[in-house]
Amino acid sequence: MSTSVANRVFAREPIREEQEERGWYAAYTVPCHEKQVTRHFMVREIEHFLPLYTSIRRWASGRTVTRECPLFPSYVFVHITRKEQGKLLSVPGVLSLVGTSRGATPLLIAEIETLRSGLHLYHATPHPFLDVGEQARVRSGPLAGMQGIVLRHNRSTRIVLSLNQISQSIAVEVDVADLEPVEFRISKLA
Repeated sequence: MSTSVANRVFAREPIREEQEERGWYAAYTVPCHEKQVTRHFMVREIEHFLPLYTSIRRWASGRTVTRECPLFPSYVFVHITRKEQGKLLSVPGVLSLVGTSRGATPLLIAEIETLRSGLHLYHATPHPFLDVGEQARVRSGPLAGMQGIVLRHNRSTRIVLSLNQISQSIAVEVDVADLEPVEFRISKLA
């Protein structure tokens, strides 16, 4: 299986000062409908980000199939104001916005912008979400500052980057020299 990353972004005109501030949100979609949802977003001129990776699979019959698949299955990231959330929920295939009972929770802008600008330079693939493991921070390159869990995979080093708000993770190949350990303190409960 071979994979690579392609980024699909639909840009919108610059925000005017009188407009409400936009934030990045995760739209939860019907499974396997992420691309159809992005087509609806384009028609409605909703700025969005759907990171994809290319997967090449060989079937038992010997046939080879190449597919572009979402890096975060069932999620499309949208850049909208709070007032636009209702408009977003009327898009066919969008089930909800990720958040709490009080409303949608905005994602960290730095994480989304880092993924948009640097993800295509790495060999990224989906990975099961992990809560525990050895933490590391990418110290240089386009993904600098992102933290994740270090893995070894087929003689290469990978770091699992997690977006906690949507409980999704991806594994990215990195050079060990680009990683630094993250020290964290565990406080005892009294």
